[in-house]
Amino acid sequence: MPTAREALLNAAHSALAGRPWPAVRMVDVASAASVSRQTLYNEFGGKDGLARALVRREADAYLSGVDRVLGEPAAAAEQLVRLAEWIVAEARSRPLLRALLTGVWSDRLPEPRPAGRSAAGPAVPAQRRADAGHPAPADLVAAVRDRSLAALEQRGGSRAREESAEAGRHCELAVRLALSCLVAGPPEGVGRLVRTALSGPGRRAAGR
Repeated sequence: MPTAREALLNAAHSALAGRPWPAVRMVDVASAASVSRQTLYNEFGGKDGLARALVRREADAYLSGVDRVLGEPAAAAEQLVRLAEWIVAEARSRPLLRALLTGVWSDRLPEPRPAGRSAAGPAVPAQRRADAGHPAPADLVAAVRDRSLAALEQRGGSRAREESAEAGRHCELAVRLALSCLVAGPPEGVGRLVRTALSGPGRRAAGR
């Protein structure tokens, strides 16, 4: 059974699917989650806090998904192809994720405003983390690169560590190509594009 916080985030996410964020009312979110408005304010501090929590949850879900893809058995190059394809597919169906990855926010989405330094804010640890701010697109690229390197080293040991610099470049290349296809298209060709890019110089390390 979801906690009150999870139920509120689920309700806010569902409301966002049907209307722009400025039209989402806190009273409706609380009602849909079957909790009081006071509980909502205790958890998030206000609508801006709820927006920050929604975006933080989306970023966390994205990185968890990256870990799942990287955990699937495959050669390194093929794993990056799968990762790029997964990123494009997920971002096309998740507007919040697309905004996080590209930095392009529409007025329908809850682009979170930074928490004021003087604001007391709620005492909920998860909300303090959300209020600290969401990762920028470059931060998410770096996080995926680091996760990719960790997965490679776990499988390959010391030899993989020796090749980590090149592997890191390959991962960044794959992710940036995915983002490029997401913005400019065609998204369906991202796998082929990544395979072509990784077959160039340094392909021996990418193919291991």
